[in-house]
Amino acid sequence: MIRPKLSLRRPLAVLGAALIGLTGVVAVATPASAHHTTITATADCDQLTGERVITWKVENSETNKDATLQTVTADPATPVNVPSTSAKEVQLQGYVIDQASSTLAVQRVPGNTTTASLQVYAEWLVDGRKTAEHTDKGSINLAADKSCAPAPKCVEASEARYNHTFDGPKGTATVKLDGDLPLCGEGKQWFTLVSYFAPRPQFATPQYVYGTPDSDWIGGTQTEIELKVEIPDCHTQVDLIWGDGEQVIDPLVEGGKRYGDKKLGSAGAPGNRSTGPQGWYNGGDKSCTTPAATFASNCDGTVAVSLSNDGKTSKYPVEFEVKGENGWSKKVSVEAGKADTSIVVPAADAGKIEVLVDGKVVENGTYSWQRPEDCPLPAVTTDADCKNFALTVTNPEGGLPVKATFTYGDKTETRTVAAGGSETVTFKAGKTKAALVALPDLDLELEAIYTPEKDCGGGGAGGEEPGLPVTGAAAGGIAAGAVALLIAGAVLFVIARRRRVTFTA
Repeated sequence: MIRPKLSLRRPLAVLGAALIGLTGVVAVATPASAHHTTITATADCDQLTGERVITWKVENSETNKDATLQTVTADPATPVNVPSTSAKEVQLQGYVIDQASSTLAVQRVPGNTTTASLQVYAEWLVDGRKTAEHTDKGSINLAADKSCAPAPKCVEASEARYNHTFDGPKGTATVKLDGDLPLCGEGKQWFTLVSYFAPRPQFATPQYVYGTPDSDWIGGTQTEIELKVEIPDCHTQVDLIWGDGEQVIDPLVEGGKRYGDKKLGSAGAPGNRSTGPQGWYNGGDKSCTTPAATFASNCDGTVAVSLSNDGKTSKYPVEFEVKGENGWSKKVSVEAGKADTSIVVPAADAGKIEVLVDGKVVENGTYSWQRPEDCPLPAVTTDADCKNFALTVTNPEGGLPVKATFTYGDKTETRTVAAGGSETVTFKAGKTKAALVALPDLDLELEAIYTPEKDCGGGGAGGEEPGLPVTGAAAGGIAAGAVALLIAGAVLFVIARRRRVTFTA
């Protein structure tokens, strides 16, 4: 009979790293006689194969007799072998346990096994003659442990977990697969980074996608991705979401769809399957509008104001307020991408105009009325005879009233000439050869030379001989203005900055 002997102090090297975890709930049958075997067991999980590995320990109760294991019955009915350094397996059945000793035997069972038992029928011999026999049974409960399964070589996309970084103000994020295992098969998981125009630096709607969202996936050998989007130069929201570009909501509106727990770093699934900071950001210090104002002065003293909201970042309506100098004001809302040219500031309020948005003057939003260069100018005509010297100022329609000061000799008269009207002042002809017409609103002075249309009897007015038409040094001001020659007398009209223009009458 074969009687292999093994030292119990030798480690079971063949079990090695494949066996992890310890299960030890064992029931042992009570021996019915002095001669018996005691059976106990421990169990491990072989993660390479997914099997439970049970190590049975069978002890000989006798200190002076060897025990021969004649019959061994295992449940489940898989082989029960004594570890050996030889290539040949040593079965527990037929094995001889030395007196006062024990042996170990290994049994492999399926990973989902809940209980296992080992029954041993042993005989004790003296001089080859059987002196005793006994059947004993031991069992082990595996139900308390989770089923044993092979160590995974990959992770299913539905079970995978991730970690991420997120920098909202910079529009960057990374996502990385946790652990060392790739996703199984052709599995892929998409992630998307998206930025928005926003009406305020806190969450508010509506929001409109800015630029192009960045989407990428993790799968196969690709276990980490980087995402980057452009950020508008105004109020914005940036979101890192679970899914591809088809998950992007554009626009985000009041009462509409929301990302909810799709945002990475959320409390619920699927966003909570990635560890990291909250994957959303609201900020920006400028409004996503481009309010602008332009001005045009009219000859009648009014100012036309054009309001526009059509810049690159104009995504929302703008409430403009136009204020005049004397308390006049008007509010106008201009939609994104639109302009309004209907605002006309009255002449009385056009001295200083301001255009405001949210109480602040917009860039280049201050203006005062300036006389347009192409406005028609007042005309001066004269009518002279031997007794009278008459001067008339005519103001064209469509302009402002003008103040006119008439001076001849030591006489001065002042008139206000309405737009579309005229004013005439008649002086008694005297020895003075020239009259002066001043238009202070236009910064103009015009000089008229007294020249009657007929001979006044050898001496003219005052007995002097009438002279020839006279033009003075101020005639050089013609280069700076406009000249109008009218039928009713010789009229010279010039725009000049406090220059005197001489003409004859």
